[in-house]
Formats: sequence, structure tokens, C-alpha cells
Amino acid sequence: MAARAAFSSPLAEELATDVLERFLRYVRVDTQGAYRAAERPSTQKQLDLSRMLVDELRAIGLADAELNDGYSVFATLPGTSDAPVVGLIAHVDTTPDVTGAGVSPIVHEAWDGQPITLPGDARQVLEPAALPALAARVGHDIVTSDGTTLLGADDKAGIAEIMAAVAYLARTEDRPRASIRVAFTVDEEVGRGAEGFDLESFGADVAYTLDGSDLGELEVETFSAASVRVTIRGLSVHPGTAKDKLVNAVKLAAELVRSVPAGRLSPETTEGREGYVHPHRISGSTEEAIVDFIARDHDDELLASHVALLRGLAADVEAREPRAKVDVEVRDSYRNMRPFIEENPRVVEAALEAIRRAGVEPRLAITRGGTDGAVLSAQGLPTPNLFTGGQEYHSVREWASVQDMAAAAATIVELAGVWSESAK
Repeated sequence: MAARAAFSSPLAEELATDVLERFLRYVRVDTQGAYRAAERPSTQKQLDLSRMLVDELRAIGLADAELNDGYSVFATLPGTSDAPVVGLIAHVDTTPDVTGAGVSPIVHEAWDGQPITLPGDARQVLEPAALPALAARVGHDIVTSDGTTLLGADDKAGIAEIMAAVAYLARTEDRPRASIRVAFTVDEEVGRGAEGFDLESFGADVAYTLDGSDLGELEVETFSAASVRVTIRGLSVHPGTAKDKLVNAVKLAAELVRSVPAGRLSPETTEGREGYVHPHRISGSTEEAIVDFIARDHDDELLASHVALLRGLAADVEAREPRAKVDVEVRDSYRNMRPFIEENPRVVEAALEAIRRAGVEPRLAITRGGTDGAVLSAQGLPTPNLFTGGQEYHSVREWASVQDMAAAAATIVELAGVWSESAK
């Protein structure tokens, strides 16, 4: 065992135990969402954690905590000054792509820098040589799953950090703070987290999502995003009498996927601000097959061109096999939040100062994804995204550093203090 790594500040060290205990409790609750569900939330089990959080918020003194009609948990921690009201937001759901049932978190205390083999599936090994962020955290307390599920740090790390910070503020009455509004949403992972979010009732002047990753990062720019569903309808015929009759929707769907550019415009071949089109789900039968794509870009015009590319590839399928019927459905998910954040530079300046006060060097960053904050920013509530300390999201190899999670919780506490200095 290596020597345990230091915490970023005495406050972070004080918060660490509570953050970890909450995190380990929350990740055991299965909150996996579902794509394209008609109802909202997409899975009722998400509300199991939402209701638990309402009870815990009330227990720490936030008496107005409620699960509202928009399926968000709202709660208030009154401030000690007439400062702007600060919102803190995280989401309870986990990705539909990897199972979140039966999560068995493991804490690798004072990690010694050696590869971490996850005991539930020995094929899953966290290799420091391939994971620079992990390699930089020798001595940290590293939390993983057992390798058969995701961990759930996205976004239960954010939830645990908000809860620990708010609990600390609630019991530390002599510490100056702005009023805090807490929100925990459902269905963020399927692009519906801000759906039905009552901004007027929430009442925040500025807000932050706790849904980022690496230590010290403040994300001020997201992708713009759209989801594209291509439905291919063929004709099913008994294979014994199918000659010149069968129109196989499965094969046509496979042709569509193969026609997507491989050396460019894919997540595997892009980085930074480069956009992509990504087939992430295929289902169906001979009669009908569905291919779901996501399209992403930091530039709205380029995003439109990516969607147009998919429309063209779908039309090509129908042109090659005119007996098939091909439909394309496009749904806008969110827009790049950068223009809206730039209209309120104080929301960025305050966060950077809070990160410094928590003993961490801050960094502005972009995300190759989206947040509830992207939607809320476009609706008039500037909402950049703070780090949580989670890594390798949407994977059975997901992990989180306790030291980094504690630094995020300390940042929240410091943020309430920074904003208290901005009395109206």
C-alpha cells in the first residue's frame, strides 16, 4: 500500500468521509434509464433514489425538500446574506448502455499504482499505463465497481458531493453563504433531464451542474446534439419461399451502419471540438429494423450537416432497395451552452475562485457531451458544469477518486461563500 495522498484542503479532508459514505450508498440504488421510452421518467426505479434524497435533505434541515410534478427533487438551504441564489444540480439516472443493477462498489484505499483487476470479471483491468488520469493518482482512495456493472459516478458522485456540502453548510451556521437551491433530475442520460424543469419555481439566479470529471475543471462549452432514428420497413417472407420476395430490414440496417464514415466523424477518430455521428443502438427483425444515431458538434451548422449526412445515407438505402420504406426522425437534444455562459462572466469567475479556495488549480474546459445545464442555460439560467472526480464514464471500468470527490464537495462549500460576497 502506498502512502495515502493528501486532500486538497482541510475542508476537503473534513468532508471526505461523508462524501464517500453517501456515494457508496447511492450507487447501490439501480437508477438506469431507458432510451425512447414514452413515459417520463423513462424508468420508475429512478424515483427510488429521488425519494431517498428527499428524506435525507429533510433530515439535514432542508424542510421544503420535495419531489415535484416535473420529477425533480427541489430543496432550499437559506443563505446568510442577500446574495444571488445559487442552484446546484445533479442527475439520479445512469446510462442505459451499461447495467446499473447490483452495483458492488470497492474502495481501493491508498492505491499503490499497480493495475486494478476488477474481481467480478478478471478481463476488466484498469491499467495505469493506458489511463493517465489514474496513473496520476497513486495514493488516492480509488472506488470502482466489481467489473460486472458500471459504478454510477455519473452522476452519483455529483449527488454525494452536493449532499455532503449542503449538510456541512446546514450545520455550520456561522459560515457566510448564499442561498442554495438543490435540484436532482431524472433522465439526463437520455436527453430529457431538463424536461419539465420549473425555472420559476427553482428560483436560482445562477446554477452549476455537478456532472463533470477531472479535478479542477469547469466546463463552459458543450456539444450541440441531436438524436436520429432511422426506421427501415422491409417484407418478411418464409425463407423457404423468399426468392424475389423477401426484403430483409436487418440486412438493410447493417448496410446503413456500414455506410457511416469510419475514418472520420466517429467518436473513435475525433477529439476536442470535432463532431461525429454515432450509431449506438440497433434492433429489429426482418420486417422492421431501427437504428438509433446520435449526432454531435460544437458548431450548430456542422451539426446540421451531420444530420443531413444521415438523411442522405438513409435515402440511399431506399434508393438501392425501393421496396423498402425508410423513415428518419430527428430530435434536437440540446445546444452548446457557451454563448449563454458568456453573457454572464461572473458565473465563471465565481466558480474559478471557489475551486482555488478549495486548494485546486482551476481549468476551463469543454465537454464532448451535454448536461442539463446546456438546456437550462439556453432557457436563461447560466449553468456551467463543475468537476466531480469520476472517470471513464459509461463503462464497467468507471472509477472515482475519493480525494477528488472531496475537493468537489469543498468547492461547493467555497462557492456558497464566494457568492455571499456578491450581495444584491
